[in-house]
Amino acid sequence: MSSAPYIYAALTLIAALIAGLIPVLSKIKENPERLKMFTAIASGIIIASAMLIVIPEGYELASEEDSHEDDDVVLAGSIALIMLELNHNDINETQAIEEIETLLGGHDTHQDGDSHEEHGDENSEHDEPLSETVEEIILEFESDEINASTAIEEIETAISGHEHHDEEPHDEHGSGLLLGGAILGGFMLMFILEGSGIGHAVHEEHHDHDDHHGHNHVHHSDSGWMMVLGLTLHSATDGLAIGAAAATGSVSLTATVAAAVLIHKAPAAFSLGVFSMHERKDRNHSIRDVVIFSLATPIMMMIAFYALSDLETHIIGLTMLFSAGTFLYVAAVDTLPDVHNPETGKKALLYVLIGVLALALILMGANIAGLLEHAH
Repeated sequence: MSSAPYIYAALTLIAALIAGLIPVLSKIKENPERLKMFTAIASGIIIASAMLIVIPEGYELASEEDSHEDDDVVLAGSIALIMLELNHNDINETQAIEEIETLLGGHDTHQDGDSHEEHGDENSEHDEPLSETVEEIILEFESDEINASTAIEEIETAISGHEHHDEEPHDEHGSGLLLGGAILGGFMLMFILEGSGIGHAVHEEHHDHDDHHGHNHVHHSDSGWMMVLGLTLHSATDGLAIGAAAATGSVSLTATVAAAVLIHKAPAAFSLGVFSMHERKDRNHSIRDVVIFSLATPIMMMIAFYALSDLETHIIGLTMLFSAGTFLYVAAVDTLPDVHNPETGKKALLYVLIGVLALALILMGANIAGLLEHAH
């Protein structure tokens, strides 16, 4: 998995450069109908990837900070049965500790060499899994710091403490607001940028070509850079999504998100190339616009990957949910104008549905083939 982020970074860079430079360096003219078709299909794929992959996986990861509680319940129940055997004199204290240690081995409690370091204040003792607390007690027993009776008493106290902690009410509504707020945050960021003139939808900015009657073209000298900036920021959020997915360690999740971004990036880069050729007097300036746009995704992807890899999984999940919000906004903005147009509405709707159905079928096939795995 270590080389995967570099591969995806290279692919996104190459795809954007090729698609963006085609209208700049060649005489290929924009085909509005074909561009709208590709954009609508790509929007359907983006919507499906957000709904079927990014949001569910992001939600699971963002909720993972409490996932050890289920393991604690199972472990506490198993230890309670061992304590029952001890109370009935079926086993002695040393045997009880040995059986508990066997349970801990079955839970794969520790994978890091420094996992037994002393913890800080007492307020944090319930923040660690029960398995870690019990194993620390057993380590004290094995190092002769405490005897078997004391170890058993401390284990019973640990179980009791975690049971009371689990009985505390969880703020499910607050948690839901946080997860939903992450999606809303991504959506509103793109909305605010668009409303501030830092837009991303260059499709509507193109003038209609008419070889016989000239152009109806309005230059956007003041807004040209703003449009490029908007597209670049959107491109950066794409990189954030791929980087967050890569940080989870899930190959299938990363590949799915990257594929959705790649499919959407080609028409976006092509549109930018066409737009820039209309706005810039110098071709080199158009090339510069495309290069800036193309670099944004791989650079942000690598930054996100390395920054998030060392953070808690729920932070990665919230980042993915934020990215899903940007996905939903971009997909909606790319297609809503055409959907609301009486002349193009039915075609746009059909193309979006094709994109959604295509990704859904691919994911179903991959799931049946066992190629999809959850990120944990």
